[in-house]
Amino acid sequence: MRVFTVAEAKAMIPEVRERADVIIRLRANLAELSLTLNTTGESPAGGGVAEMKALEAHLGEAIGWFNGHGIEVKGIAPLLIDFPAVLDGEDVRLCWLEGDERLAWYHRTELGFAGRRRLA
Repeated sequence: MRVFTVAEAKAMIPEVRERADVIIRLRANLAELSLTLNTTGESPAGGGVAEMKALEAHLGEAIGWFNGHGIEVKGIAPLLIDFPAVLDGEDVRLCWLEGDERLAWYHRTELGFAGRRRLA
């Protein structure tokens, strides 16, 4: 498991935000296509189930980038990611939530999102 410093995690936020935009777009496209297929049985582009599978594959690839860089994806709606870190000798997760402009939160590993605190 990769352990990030606060500076390393903060330096990754511009790319995280760019890649988050891709996930958000794919997630929305997948939700709309799924609704359309479930409602009408057809997709606007005519791809149907194959189109949905392709979107799912692209979403999986986009999420895989985070995992491949040691970043934990905790949820995709909204997108919530954690960077494993150590603060003051304690295992924590530096926490970024979709819509955050910068990395400004952390929580103790065992507490999860409910234990979020602002970074000093």
